[in-house]
Amino acid sequence: MVQYKDQNNLTAHLKEKAREMGFSMVGVVEARPSPHLDAYFRWIHQDYHGTMGWMARPDRQERRQDLDVILPGVQSIVCVGLDYDTIQLPPEIADDAGRGRISNYAWGADYHDVMTPRLKELGAWLRRQVNDDVRDKAYVDTGAILERDHAAEAGLGFTGKNTMLIGPRRGSWFFLGELLTTAALTPDRPRETMPGCGTCRRCLDACPTDAFPEPYVVDARRCISYLTIEHKGAIPRHLRPQMGNWVYGCDVCQVVCPFNRFAVESHEDAFWPKDVDAAAPPLAELLALDEEAFRKRYAGSPIERIGRGRLVRNACVAAGNWASPQATPHLARLLTDVEPLVRGHAAWALGQIGDGEATAALGAALEEGGDAEVRKELAAALEAAAQQAG
Repeated sequence: MVQYKDQNNLTAHLKEKAREMGFSMVGVVEARPSPHLDAYFRWIHQDYHGTMGWMARPDRQERRQDLDVILPGVQSIVCVGLDYDTIQLPPEIADDAGRGRISNYAWGADYHDVMTPRLKELGAWLRRQVNDDVRDKAYVDTGAILERDHAAEAGLGFTGKNTMLIGPRRGSWFFLGELLTTAALTPDRPRETMPGCGTCRRCLDACPTDAFPEPYVVDARRCISYLTIEHKGAIPRHLRPQMGNWVYGCDVCQVVCPFNRFAVESHEDAFWPKDVDAAAPPLAELLALDEEAFRKRYAGSPIERIGRGRLVRNACVAAGNWASPQATPHLARLLTDVEPLVRGHAAWALGQIGDGEATAALGAALEEGGDAEVRKELAAALEAAAQQAG
Protein backbone atom coordinates (compact mmCIF):
# COMPACT_ATOMS: atom_id res chain seq x y z
CA MET A 1 0.00 0.00 0.00
CA VAL A 2 1.31 3.42 -1.00
CA GLN A 3 1.29 6.17 1.62
CA TYR A 4 -0.04 9.57 0.52
CA LYS A 5 0.36 12.84 2.37
CA ASP A 6 -3.33 13.61 2.14
CA GLN A 7 -6.53 13.09 0.14
CA ASN A 8 -5.56 15.81 -2.34
CA ASN A 9 -2.32 14.03 -3.11
CA LEU A 10 -4.11 10.72 -3.74
CA THR A 11 -6.65 12.42 -6.01
CA ALA A 12 -3.91 14.10 -8.02
CA HIS A 13 -2.12 10.79 -8.55
CA LEU A 14 -5.39 9.14 -9.55
CA LYS A 15 -5.96 11.75 -12.24
CA GLU A 16 -2.40 11.35 -13.44
CA LYS A 17 -2.93 7.58 -13.68
CA ALA A 18 -6.19 8.03 -15.61
CA ARG A 19 -4.41 10.20 -18.18
CA GLU A 20 -1.60 7.65 -18.44
CA MET A 21 -4.27 5.09 -19.32
CA GLY A 22 -5.30 7.25 -22.25
CA PHE A 23 -8.33 9.12 -20.94
CA SER A 24 -8.59 12.62 -22.38
CA MET A 25 -10.27 14.18 -19.35
CA VAL A 26 -10.78 13.28 -15.71
CA GLY A 27 -12.62 14.90 -12.82
CA VAL A 28 -13.96 13.88 -9.41
CA VAL A 29 -17.27 14.62 -7.71
CA GLU A 30 -18.85 13.65 -4.45
CA ALA A 31 -21.15 10.64 -4.81
CA ARG A 32 -24.53 12.29 -4.45
CA PRO A 33 -27.65 12.45 -6.63
CA SER A 34 -27.54 14.61 -9.74
CA PRO A 35 -28.51 18.25 -9.15
CA HIS A 36 -30.93 17.96 -12.08
CA LEU A 37 -32.68 14.80 -10.95
CA ASP A 38 -36.07 16.50 -11.08
CA ALA A 39 -35.60 17.17 -14.80
CA TYR A 40 -35.04 13.46 -15.35
CA PHE A 41 -38.28 12.59 -13.56
CA ARG A 42 -40.19 15.17 -15.63
CA TRP A 43 -38.67 13.68 -18.77
CA ILE A 44 -39.86 10.20 -17.79
CA HIS A 45 -43.31 11.51 -16.83
CA GLN A 46 -43.69 13.01 -20.31
CA ASP A 47 -42.85 9.63 -21.91
CA TYR A 48 -39.92 11.18 -23.75
CA HIS A 49 -37.96 7.96 -23.15
CA GLY A 50 -40.15 6.13 -25.66
CA THR A 51 -39.75 2.36 -25.59
CA MET A 52 -36.64 2.51 -23.39
CA GLY A 53 -38.62 1.10 -20.49
CA TRP A 54 -35.58 0.36 -18.36
CA MET A 55 -35.05 4.10 -17.87
CA ALA A 56 -38.36 4.37 -16.01
CA ARG A 57 -38.09 1.18 -13.98
CA PRO A 58 -38.58 1.80 -10.23
CA ASP A 59 -35.24 0.20 -9.36
CA ARG A 60 -33.41 2.45 -11.84
CA GLN A 61 -35.15 5.51 -10.44
CA GLU A 62 -34.18 4.47 -6.94
CA ARG A 63 -30.52 4.15 -7.94
CA ARG A 64 -30.47 7.63 -9.39
CA GLN A 65 -31.91 8.99 -6.15
CA ASP A 66 -29.54 7.08 -3.87
CA LEU A 67 -26.15 5.99 -5.22
CA ASP A 68 -25.68 3.80 -2.15
CA VAL A 69 -28.16 1.42 -3.73
CA ILE A 70 -25.65 0.92 -6.54
CA LEU A 71 -22.56 0.69 -4.33
CA PRO A 72 -23.03 0.72 -0.55
CA GLY A 73 -20.66 3.18 1.07
CA VAL A 74 -19.85 4.99 -2.15
CA GLN A 75 -18.11 8.31 -1.57
CA SER A 76 -16.71 9.50 -4.90
CA ILE A 77 -17.35 9.38 -8.62
CA VAL A 78 -14.40 9.59 -10.97
CA CYS A 79 -15.65 10.93 -14.32
CA VAL A 80 -13.53 10.37 -17.43
CA GLY A 81 -13.79 11.39 -21.06
CA LEU A 82 -12.21 9.94 -24.19
CA ASP A 83 -12.10 11.80 -27.52
CA TYR A 84 -13.38 10.01 -30.62
CA ASP A 85 -13.19 12.64 -33.37
CA THR A 86 -11.43 11.20 -36.42
CA ILE A 87 -11.81 11.90 -40.16
CA GLN A 88 -13.98 14.36 -42.05
CA LEU A 89 -15.97 12.64 -44.79
CA PRO A 90 -15.42 14.04 -48.29
CA PRO A 91 -18.56 15.88 -49.51
CA GLU A 92 -19.05 13.41 -52.36
CA ILE A 93 -19.36 10.65 -49.75
CA ALA A 94 -21.27 12.52 -47.05
CA ASP A 95 -23.81 13.88 -49.55
CA ASP A 96 -24.32 10.62 -51.45
CA ALA A 97 -27.94 9.55 -50.81
CA GLY A 98 -27.03 6.08 -52.04
CA ARG A 99 -24.90 5.55 -48.94
CA GLY A 100 -26.06 5.01 -45.38
CA ARG A 101 -24.73 7.44 -42.81
CA ILE A 102 -23.36 6.09 -39.54
CA SER A 103 -22.76 8.26 -36.47
CA ASN A 104 -19.04 8.90 -36.19
CA TYR A 105 -18.77 7.34 -32.74
CA ALA A 106 -19.49 3.95 -34.35
CA TRP A 107 -16.94 4.07 -37.16
CA GLY A 108 -14.49 1.89 -35.27
CA ALA A 109 -14.39 -0.36 -32.23
CA ASP A 110 -17.08 -0.44 -29.55
CA TYR A 111 -16.18 2.23 -27.00
CA HIS A 112 -17.48 0.04 -24.17
CA ASP A 113 -14.78 -2.51 -24.98
CA VAL A 114 -12.11 0.18 -25.05
CA MET A 115 -13.05 2.11 -21.92
CA THR A 116 -14.50 -0.42 -19.48
CA PRO A 117 -11.30 -2.46 -18.96
CA ARG A 118 -9.35 0.74 -18.35
CA LEU A 119 -11.82 1.98 -15.76
CA LYS A 120 -11.66 -1.37 -13.99
CA GLU A 121 -7.87 -1.18 -14.09
CA LEU A 122 -8.06 2.31 -12.62
CA GLY A 123 -10.22 0.95 -9.81
CA ALA A 124 -7.71 -1.83 -9.15
CA TRP A 125 -4.89 0.73 -9.05
CA LEU A 126 -6.83 2.80 -6.51
CA ARG A 127 -7.40 -0.23 -4.31
CA ARG A 128 -3.68 -0.93 -4.31
CA GLN A 129 -2.97 2.65 -3.25
CA VAL A 130 -5.45 2.67 -0.39
CA ASN A 131 -6.46 -0.81 0.79
CA ASP A 132 -8.27 -3.89 -0.39
CA ASP A 133 -11.43 -2.88 1.49
CA VAL A 134 -12.13 -0.18 -1.10
CA ARG A 135 -14.86 -1.23 -3.52
CA ASP A 136 -15.76 0.23 -6.89
CA LYS A 137 -18.03 -0.12 -9.90
CA ALA A 138 -17.22 0.98 -13.45
CA TYR A 139 -19.81 2.28 -15.90
CA VAL A 140 -19.52 3.25 -19.54
CA ASP A 141 -22.95 4.39 -20.64
CA THR A 142 -24.39 1.44 -18.72
CA GLY A 143 -25.31 2.58 -15.22
CA ALA A 144 -28.42 4.08 -13.69
CA ILE A 145 -26.77 7.43 -13.11
CA LEU A 146 -27.05 10.74 -14.95
CA GLU A 147 -23.49 10.68 -16.23
CA ARG A 148 -23.55 13.98 -18.13
CA ASP A 149 -24.70 15.83 -15.03
CA HIS A 150 -21.99 14.28 -12.90
CA ALA A 151 -19.36 14.99 -15.56
CA ALA A 152 -20.50 18.62 -15.73
CA GLU A 153 -20.13 18.86 -11.94
CA ALA A 154 -16.63 17.44 -12.33
CA GLY A 155 -15.75 20.28 -14.72
CA LEU A 156 -15.63 18.26 -17.95
CA GLY A 157 -18.04 20.62 -19.71
CA PHE A 158 -21.52 22.11 -19.74
CA THR A 159 -24.86 20.76 -20.92
CA GLY A 160 -25.83 22.12 -24.32
CA LYS A 161 -29.29 22.80 -25.68
CA ASN A 162 -28.98 19.51 -27.59
CA THR A 163 -28.54 17.78 -24.17
CA MET A 164 -24.95 16.82 -25.03
CA LEU A 165 -22.05 17.54 -22.69
CA ILE A 166 -19.87 20.16 -24.39
CA GLY A 167 -16.29 20.93 -23.47
CA PRO A 168 -15.53 24.64 -23.99
CA ARG A 169 -12.25 23.89 -25.77
CA ARG A 170 -13.01 20.44 -27.23
CA GLY A 171 -16.67 20.31 -28.28
CA SER A 172 -18.78 17.21 -27.72
CA TRP A 173 -17.05 14.42 -29.63
CA PHE A 174 -16.03 12.42 -26.57
CA PHE A 175 -17.27 9.41 -24.64
CA LEU A 176 -17.98 9.41 -20.91
CA GLY A 177 -17.26 6.81 -18.25
CA GLU A 178 -17.51 6.67 -14.46
CA LEU A 179 -15.80 4.87 -11.63
CA LEU A 180 -17.86 4.81 -8.44
CA THR A 181 -15.66 4.14 -5.44
CA THR A 182 -15.91 3.93 -1.67
CA ALA A 183 -12.59 5.75 -1.44
CA ALA A 184 -12.69 9.37 -0.25
CA LEU A 185 -11.31 11.64 -2.96
CA THR A 186 -11.14 15.42 -3.30
CA PRO A 187 -14.01 16.63 -5.50
CA ASP A 188 -13.46 19.18 -8.26
CA ARG A 189 -15.29 22.45 -8.35
CA PRO A 190 -17.08 23.45 -11.57
CA ARG A 191 -15.53 26.42 -13.32
CA GLU A 192 -17.23 29.63 -12.24
CA THR A 193 -16.83 31.03 -15.77
CA MET A 194 -17.99 27.95 -17.69
CA PRO A 195 -19.54 29.16 -20.97
CA GLY A 196 -22.85 28.01 -22.36
CA CYS A 197 -24.98 28.07 -25.49
CA GLY A 198 -26.16 31.64 -25.03
CA THR A 199 -28.67 32.58 -27.72
CA CYS A 200 -27.40 29.96 -30.18
CA ARG A 201 -30.01 27.44 -31.31
CA ARG A 202 -28.35 25.89 -34.34
CA CYS A 203 -28.83 22.36 -33.00
CA LEU A 204 -32.54 22.90 -32.33
CA ASP A 205 -33.17 24.34 -35.78
CA ALA A 206 -31.10 21.73 -37.64
CA CYS A 207 -32.72 18.61 -36.16
CA PRO A 208 -34.38 16.80 -39.10
CA THR A 209 -37.19 15.38 -36.97
CA ASP A 210 -37.79 18.28 -34.55
CA ALA A 211 -36.76 16.12 -31.62
CA PHE A 212 -36.26 19.07 -29.24
CA PRO A 213 -39.58 20.29 -27.80
CA GLU A 214 -37.60 22.93 -25.94
CA PRO A 215 -33.94 23.73 -25.28
CA TYR A 216 -32.14 21.15 -23.12
CA VAL A 217 -34.93 18.57 -23.63
CA VAL A 218 -34.93 15.80 -26.24
CA ASP A 219 -37.99 13.73 -27.11
CA ALA A 220 -36.33 10.40 -27.82
CA ARG A 221 -39.38 9.21 -29.71
CA ARG A 222 -38.48 11.64 -32.51
CA CYS A 223 -34.69 11.36 -32.29
CA ILE A 224 -33.01 9.59 -35.22
CA SER A 225 -30.41 8.04 -32.90
CA TYR A 226 -33.17 6.53 -30.79
CA LEU A 227 -35.18 5.40 -33.81
CA THR A 228 -32.24 3.68 -35.49
CA ILE A 229 -30.59 2.20 -32.39
CA GLU A 230 -32.76 1.85 -29.31
CA HIS A 231 -36.20 1.42 -30.89
CA LYS A 232 -36.82 -2.24 -31.69
CA GLY A 233 -40.13 -2.00 -33.53
CA ALA A 234 -41.44 -0.33 -36.65
CA ILE A 235 -40.31 3.25 -37.20
CA PRO A 236 -43.37 5.54 -37.35
CA ARG A 237 -44.21 6.19 -40.99
CA HIS A 238 -44.53 9.94 -40.57
CA LEU A 239 -40.93 10.15 -39.35
CA ARG A 240 -39.32 7.98 -42.01
CA PRO A 241 -39.11 10.68 -44.71
CA GLN A 242 -37.32 12.99 -42.26
CA MET A 243 -34.57 10.51 -41.43
CA GLY A 244 -32.60 10.96 -44.64
CA ASN A 245 -29.94 8.29 -45.08
CA TRP A 246 -29.00 7.82 -41.42
CA VAL A 247 -28.81 4.08 -40.70
CA TYR A 248 -27.14 4.14 -37.28
CA GLY A 249 -27.38 7.18 -35.06
CA CYS A 250 -27.29 10.81 -36.15
CA ASP A 251 -24.69 13.57 -35.81
CA VAL A 252 -26.64 16.58 -37.06
CA CYS A 253 -27.08 18.42 -33.74
CA GLN A 254 -23.37 18.05 -33.01
CA VAL A 255 -22.07 18.83 -36.48
CA VAL A 256 -23.71 22.26 -36.41
CA CYS A 257 -22.49 23.08 -32.88
CA PRO A 258 -19.93 25.93 -32.99
CA PHE A 259 -17.96 24.42 -30.13
CA ASN A 260 -17.03 21.42 -32.24
CA ARG A 261 -14.61 23.57 -34.21
CA PHE A 262 -12.39 22.92 -31.19
CA ALA A 263 -12.78 19.13 -31.44
CA VAL A 264 -9.68 17.21 -30.40
CA GLU A 265 -8.55 14.48 -32.77
CA SER A 266 -8.71 11.04 -31.13
CA HIS A 267 -5.46 9.31 -30.31
CA GLU A 268 -7.26 5.96 -30.09
CA ASP A 269 -6.47 3.96 -33.23
CA ALA A 270 -9.45 1.70 -32.47
CA PHE A 271 -11.90 4.55 -33.15
CA TRP A 272 -10.60 5.38 -36.62
CA PRO A 273 -12.51 3.90 -39.58
CA LYS A 274 -10.58 1.57 -41.85
CA ASP A 275 -12.11 3.26 -44.90
CA VAL A 276 -14.99 5.56 -45.88
CA ASP A 277 -17.32 2.57 -46.29
CA ALA A 278 -17.12 2.06 -42.53
CA ALA A 279 -18.58 5.54 -42.08
CA ALA A 280 -20.98 5.62 -45.02
CA PRO A 281 -21.54 2.15 -46.51
CA PRO A 282 -23.36 1.79 -49.84
CA LEU A 283 -27.02 1.05 -49.16
CA ALA A 284 -26.98 -1.82 -51.64
CA GLU A 285 -24.42 -3.58 -49.44
CA LEU A 286 -26.49 -3.09 -46.29
CA LEU A 287 -29.67 -4.31 -47.96
CA ALA A 288 -27.84 -7.46 -49.07
CA LEU A 289 -26.58 -8.40 -45.59
CA ASP A 290 -27.52 -11.80 -44.23
CA GLU A 291 -26.82 -12.84 -40.64
CA GLU A 292 -23.38 -14.24 -41.37
CA ALA A 293 -22.29 -11.21 -43.38
CA PHE A 294 -23.62 -8.86 -40.71
CA ARG A 295 -21.70 -10.60 -37.93
CA LYS A 296 -18.51 -10.66 -39.99
CA ARG A 297 -18.75 -7.00 -40.95
CA TYR A 298 -19.76 -5.54 -37.59
CA ALA A 299 -18.16 -7.81 -35.00
CA GLY A 300 -16.62 -5.62 -32.29
CA SER A 301 -18.50 -2.52 -33.48
CA PRO A 302 -21.28 -0.70 -31.59
CA ILE A 303 -23.49 -1.59 -34.56
CA GLU A 304 -23.26 -5.27 -33.67
CA ARG A 305 -25.61 -4.82 -30.70
CA ILE A 306 -28.66 -3.76 -32.75
CA GLY A 307 -28.50 -6.90 -34.88
CA ARG A 308 -28.91 -7.46 -38.58
CA GLY A 309 -32.69 -6.97 -38.61
CA ARG A 310 -32.70 -3.43 -37.23
CA LEU A 311 -29.77 -2.33 -39.38
CA VAL A 312 -31.46 -3.58 -42.55
CA ARG A 313 -34.73 -1.95 -41.37
CA ASN A 314 -32.85 1.34 -41.15
CA ALA A 315 -31.24 0.78 -44.55
CA CYS A 316 -34.70 0.24 -46.05
CA VAL A 317 -35.82 3.64 -44.74
CA ALA A 318 -32.69 5.26 -46.16
CA ALA A 319 -33.31 3.50 -49.49
CA GLY A 320 -36.87 4.81 -49.53
CA ASN A 321 -35.57 8.34 -49.04
CA TRP A 322 -32.98 7.76 -51.77
CA ALA A 323 -35.93 6.72 -53.98
CA SER A 324 -33.65 5.32 -56.66
CA PRO A 325 -34.72 2.42 -58.92
CA GLN A 326 -31.22 1.04 -58.25
CA ALA A 327 -32.53 -0.09 -54.85
CA THR A 328 -35.65 -1.80 -56.20
CA PRO A 329 -34.17 -5.30 -56.79
CA HIS A 330 -32.63 -5.36 -53.33
CA LEU A 331 -35.82 -4.19 -51.64
CA ALA A 332 -38.02 -6.58 -53.66
CA ARG A 333 -35.91 -9.48 -52.42
CA LEU A 334 -36.39 -8.31 -48.84
CA LEU A 335 -40.18 -8.65 -49.18
CA THR A 336 -39.61 -12.34 -48.44
CA ASP A 337 -37.13 -11.73 -45.60
CA VAL A 338 -37.48 -13.93 -42.53
CA GLU A 339 -38.11 -10.86 -40.32
CA PRO A 340 -41.49 -9.10 -40.61
CA LEU A 341 -39.81 -5.88 -39.46
CA VAL A 342 -37.58 -5.94 -42.52
CA ARG A 343 -40.39 -6.92 -44.89
CA GLY A 344 -42.57 -4.02 -43.73
CA HIS A 345 -39.89 -1.38 -44.14
CA ALA A 346 -38.82 -2.78 -47.51
CA ALA A 347 -42.43 -2.38 -48.62
CA TRP A 348 -42.48 1.25 -47.53
CA ALA A 349 -39.27 1.96 -49.41
CA LEU A 350 -40.62 0.38 -52.60
CA GLY A 351 -43.70 2.57 -52.27
CA GLN A 352 -41.43 5.64 -52.16
CA ILE A 353 -39.67 4.54 -55.34
CA GLY A 354 -42.96 3.75 -57.02
CA ASP A 355 -41.68 2.50 -60.39
CA GLY A 356 -43.25 -0.37 -62.28
CA GLU A 357 -40.90 -3.00 -60.90
CA ALA A 358 -41.51 -1.80 -57.33
CA THR A 359 -45.28 -1.78 -57.79
CA ALA A 360 -45.25 -5.28 -59.27
CA ALA A 361 -43.21 -6.61 -56.37
CA LEU A 362 -45.56 -5.02 -53.84
CA GLY A 363 -48.64 -6.43 -55.53
CA ALA A 364 -47.21 -9.94 -55.66
CA ALA A 365 -46.23 -9.82 -52.00
CA LEU A 366 -49.70 -8.62 -50.97
CA GLU A 367 -51.29 -11.55 -52.78
CA GLU A 368 -49.09 -13.93 -50.80
CA GLY A 369 -50.78 -12.90 -47.52
CA GLY A 370 -48.81 -13.30 -44.32
CA ASP A 371 -48.19 -11.04 -41.29
CA ALA A 372 -51.00 -8.54 -40.68
CA GLU A 373 -48.70 -5.59 -40.00
CA VAL A 374 -46.67 -6.33 -43.09
CA ARG A 375 -49.85 -6.43 -45.13
CA LYS A 376 -50.73 -2.96 -43.84
CA GLU A 377 -47.32 -1.73 -44.93
CA LEU A 378 -47.77 -3.34 -48.35
CA ALA A 379 -51.19 -1.79 -48.86
CA ALA A 380 -49.95 1.65 -47.80
CA ALA A 381 -46.92 1.32 -50.07
CA LEU A 382 -49.08 0.40 -53.06
CA GLU A 383 -51.23 3.45 -52.40
CA ALA A 384 -48.13 5.66 -52.23
CA ALA A 385 -46.83 4.17 -55.48
CA ALA A 386 -50.20 4.77 -57.15
CA GLN A 387 -50.17 8.42 -56.04
CA GLN A 388 -46.75 8.87 -57.59
CA ALA A 389 -47.86 7.24 -60.82
CA GLY A 390 -51.01 9.39 -60.94
